[in-house]
Amino acid sequence: MKSFREYIGEAQKSKLAIGHFNIANLEMLHGAFEAAKKLEVPVIIGVSEGERDFVGIKQAVALVKSLREENNFPIFLNADHTYSFERVKEAIDVDFDSVIFDGTELSFDENVAETKKCVEYAKNCGRDILVEAELGFIGKSSKVLEVIPAGVKITEEFLTKPEEAKKFVELTGIDMLAPAVGNIHGMLKGGVDPALNIKRIKEISEAVGVPLVLHGGSGGSIEDFKGAIASGVPIVHISTELRVAYRKALALSLQENPDEVAPYKYFKSAVLAVEKVVEEKLKLFNNLG
Repeated sequence: MKSFREYIGEAQKSKLAIGHFNIANLEMLHGAFEAAKKLEVPVIIGVSEGERDFVGIKQAVALVKSLREENNFPIFLNADHTYSFERVKEAIDVDFDSVIFDGTELSFDENVAETKKCVEYAKNCGRDILVEAELGFIGKSSKVLEVIPAGVKITEEFLTKPEEAKKFVELTGIDMLAPAVGNIHGMLKGGVDPALNIKRIKEISEAVGVPLVLHGGSGGSIEDFKGAIASGVPIVHISTELRVAYRKALALSLQENPDEVAPYKYFKSAVLAVEKVVEEKLKLFNNLG
C-alpha cells in the first residue's frame, strides 16, 4: 500500500480529492469506511479534540488501523483541530497518520512559533507524520448555524493572502495548509454556504507549493468543490453534514421503533445515512459521476 503522503500527491496531480470525514463513534466510522470501500477510493477519518476525548485517542487509532490492516485498504487517521503542542504531541505519540495544529486565534508570529514546534516534533518522531496548519480564521464549531460564525470575515480583503501563506509555509515547514478562502466551519441553516474564492485558492496553491486542505466543506456547492479541487485542494473536510444525517436518521429510527432496545438494530439507519453522505461526497471528489 502507498503511503498517506503518496496518496495525497497522486490526488493533487490528478485533480481529485481525498474525503476527510469526522466521526464520533463506531457507527459513523463504519458508515464512512463502507462508502469508501464500496467506491475503492482512499479516505481520511478525522477526530477533533472533543471527538478524541469521547472515542478515546488510542481507541481511535486501533479502530482505523484494524480496518486498514484487515482489508488492506487506504484509510488514514487525522487528529483534527488541535489547539496546543501538548495535544499534537499526544496524537503523534499514539500513531496518528497526520495532525492539524490550529493556531488561527493566535498572532501570525505566535502561530508560526507553535506550528514550527509541532513540525519539529513530528519530523523527529521516527515516522512519516504529516503536519497541517491553518492560516485565517473560519470559525471553530461543526454545527448548523443561523448566521456566519462570530469573527469570521469572508470578504476578499480578510481571506488568507498568497504572500502571507508562502511566508508561513517557509517559516514552519508544514506539509499541508488550510487557508481561509471564503469557507466557514459548520453549515448555514436552510441554504448553501457562501461561495468560495476559487481565484484565491489557485493563487495560494501556486505560492506555497504544498497541498491545500479545504475545511468547512459541509454546505458547499458542487461548483465550488470542483473549482477548489482543480485549483490545488486534494483534501476536503466534511463533518456537520454527517452529524445532521446521523442525528435525523437515529431520531426517526427511535420514533418508528419505540420498543426496540437492541442498539445494533436502531443504529443501523444512522450508519446507512452517514454512508450515503460519504458516498455522495467521495463520488464528487473523485469524479466518479
